[in-house]
Amino acid sequence: MPPPPTPTTALRPAVAADHRRQRNIVAAVITALVASLLLFVPMHAAHAADTLLSQGRTATASSTENAGTPASAAVDGNTGTRWSSAASDPQWLEVDLGASATLTSVTLNWETAYAKAFKIQTSSDGANWTDVYSTTTGTGGNQTVSVNGSGRYVRMYGTVRATGYGYSLWEFQVYGTAGGSTPPAGATLISQGRTATASSTENAGTPASAAVDGNTGTRWSSAASDPQWLQVDLGATSTISSVVLNWETAYGKAFKIQTSNDGTTWTDIYSTTTGTGGNQTLNVTGSGRYVRMYGTARATQYGYSLWEFQVYGTAGDDSGGGDNGGTTGGGGTGPIQGGGDLGPNVKVFDPSTPNIQAQLDSIFSQQESNQFGDARYQVFFKPGTYNNINDQIGFYTSVSGLGKNPDDVQINGDMTVDAGWFNGNATQNFWRSVENMALKPVSGDDRWAVAQAAPFRRMHVEGGLNLAPNGYGWASGGYIADSKIDGTVGPYSQQQWYTRDSSIGGWTNGVWNMVFSGVQGAPAQGFPNPVYTTLNTTPESRDKPYMYLDSSGNYQVFVPNMRTNASGVDWPNTPGTSIPLTQFYVAKPGVSAETINAALAQGLNLVLTPGIYHIDQPINVTRANTVVLGLGYATVIPDGGVDAMKVADVDGVKLAGFLIDAGTGKSPQLLQVGAPGSSASHASNPTTIQDVFARIGGAGPGQAGTAFEINSNDVVIDHTWLWRADHGAGVGWTTNPADEGLKVNGNNVLATGLFVEHFEKYDVEWAGQNGRTIFFQNEIAYDPPNQAAIQNGSTRGFAAYKVDSNVTSHEGWGLGSYCNFTADPSIIQDHGFEAPNTPGVKFHDLLVVSLGGMGQYAHVINDTGPGTSGTSTVPSTVTSYP
Repeated sequence: MPPPPTPTTALRPAVAADHRRQRNIVAAVITALVASLLLFVPMHAAHAADTLLSQGRTATASSTENAGTPASAAVDGNTGTRWSSAASDPQWLEVDLGASATLTSVTLNWETAYAKAFKIQTSSDGANWTDVYSTTTGTGGNQTVSVNGSGRYVRMYGTVRATGYGYSLWEFQVYGTAGGSTPPAGATLISQGRTATASSTENAGTPASAAVDGNTGTRWSSAASDPQWLQVDLGATSTISSVVLNWETAYGKAFKIQTSNDGTTWTDIYSTTTGTGGNQTLNVTGSGRYVRMYGTARATQYGYSLWEFQVYGTAGDDSGGGDNGGTTGGGGTGPIQGGGDLGPNVKVFDPSTPNIQAQLDSIFSQQESNQFGDARYQVFFKPGTYNNINDQIGFYTSVSGLGKNPDDVQINGDMTVDAGWFNGNATQNFWRSVENMALKPVSGDDRWAVAQAAPFRRMHVEGGLNLAPNGYGWASGGYIADSKIDGTVGPYSQQQWYTRDSSIGGWTNGVWNMVFSGVQGAPAQGFPNPVYTTLNTTPESRDKPYMYLDSSGNYQVFVPNMRTNASGVDWPNTPGTSIPLTQFYVAKPGVSAETINAALAQGLNLVLTPGIYHIDQPINVTRANTVVLGLGYATVIPDGGVDAMKVADVDGVKLAGFLIDAGTGKSPQLLQVGAPGSSASHASNPTTIQDVFARIGGAGPGQAGTAFEINSNDVVIDHTWLWRADHGAGVGWTTNPADEGLKVNGNNVLATGLFVEHFEKYDVEWAGQNGRTIFFQNEIAYDPPNQAAIQNGSTRGFAAYKVDSNVTSHEGWGLGSYCNFTADPSIIQDHGFEAPNTPGVKFHDLLVVSLGGMGQYAHVINDTGPGTSGTSTVPSTVTSYP
């Protein structure tokens, strides 16, 4: 392990936020200028006969130059945005058309950095490629090349650059005829959305339901053996007139179409031994409640795979008790069913799964710099041993073991986060996680260079842990809980860090603020020199619910019990309760809030599978002990100014693992726990909020009054990042307004690992009695236009953390606030912290920092503590208050 940084190196991260924002501002100005010039550049005539197939589709690339030039920018229809690659050969840009299509031409609108030699290639599976165009004399500019081919995936594969830079495309446009099923004339589709089952599935991302969802971008695929089948339940005996099979590359050479009234006895209505794959429409005559494709001989070495399986005919009457698979919240016929598949963006591996590393690399190539994209992934490893794994984890990717204990999943390799995509700067490595596995790092140390919203939970590292990016660039994380690191943890350039209920072999250094509670092996209390705040125990903690496989191979969600005065990990033999997945409503993107609320009201818990959920009414959690568990950073967006989620004033609700992204209408609050005036005691069974994050702006304009409002008593907030965005899209003092991050009105609320940034008034306002916070990281809003914009009566600026004047009991440990007033560096903030001066309100180890002199604090807390000054980025501290 490299030596700890020198004092100069240790202070280098202090200007991270300033530099990363300035870089974004310069890039934005240049992009806007180029875009304005492009308005005067004549474009080629539109393709009159063909359809533009690629715009808005999912794009991936071999690399990106930086976060401002993602793959998606080349298919967004905006000639003012672009994709650009690293400066090396070869490089590629690929677009997924969603289904196999016939291609006629491709238009490449090159930026100055064009390709001298490149190919246009197509693929049906994203793995095997066919050249449809090739040149070694590329001229750049705006090229339209005629092609003759077909495929779902199309890419530009560059082999020789024309300049010293990478490859760069303003737009990559694919024209042709879209694929997909053609409905038989005059027929009624009666299978879509019905319950589908299969003899097997290749993995959790290719469930039976994907073949009847009407989406030609999702598919069912089976195990690679014969025979296999896919069947759909039509709900009642129906007349069948035709069946359409939209095969993926792995099609059936020999198969039958069969019907049944009971799902047991089957009748053949079609049979072939010379299947051709592609898009087949079969005219058949028959009837039955169940229809299936029964495959007996595969055409490839893979299993059977169908984008869509469509049954046409006349539907029977299922009002007399037929199973529709549950109500959808809009007048269904029966109770909502729990359980089911986890959707296409949950990838499940076992030790025998082929090409695991290639699949992990594919996800990373899409997500490495996809900071504000829509793609979300959950990766699961079943119990067992995996060799030679290096999972590089990008945005919106959660990686978890499916064992009951971390050591049930042994990874001989690494779970890596680095910052190559951002030139060695880790300050924007947000929204990713790893959980419930054992790692044996190849080099002896695993690298986990993250910033906010990137938890490292329930992990066993059989070696050391390096929290800095390669090259020891800027970093501003982070959070570890319930983990055992056998070797030494090296934060190096990390500005601040919180570790809870863990065991470590050692800790090397600190920059500003390293906080430990209940950590065996933690360094001794020393703040401010060394910068350690150490509590022997954590007053209360309940580790996050997690999914695992039981001995029968069924999914369960394990809910650990509360711990008091905790120290060290709670595994193996974690006390708690297992809840089968059948007791959860497994939500998919596109489901309505009405349906989710109906499932919750029925008594089901909730799993949010990876994706984006637009809701037009709050998700209402009204039952005690309800578990709401997100996978792969599932994201809830409230539309029309509604709250995203409301939790009643009840015992023991567990919220975990999802992101709330503010909509364009102003939500009073994004999450509300307990109605205003809630007064019940939940001391014996608190509600917990863990790895639940909020964002206002960044992915687009958004606004909210308050991010989280806590009105219930006895709530534990364990790791959250509430962020009013300072970069990305939809960012500005009046563009993404939000007054407060966290507002606590309930009594006996505990926050462990609290990250709140950039709100326009108080980042945290605490009105409840007996509140406690262990670790607080904050940046004051960067963008107030002037001093007057944040004048708070006679006080200059709103405190980052305010305890209201009525409070008589409150305590905090290890709290830091930083200012970086980019719009007006002359702004003065009177203090970072504000609290009543009473013996029951106590603070330990406070600091404020001016980042490079961009504004200043006059005091640390109230009128106590030295102010910041100059550009040295040196913290001003108070070790005890009052």
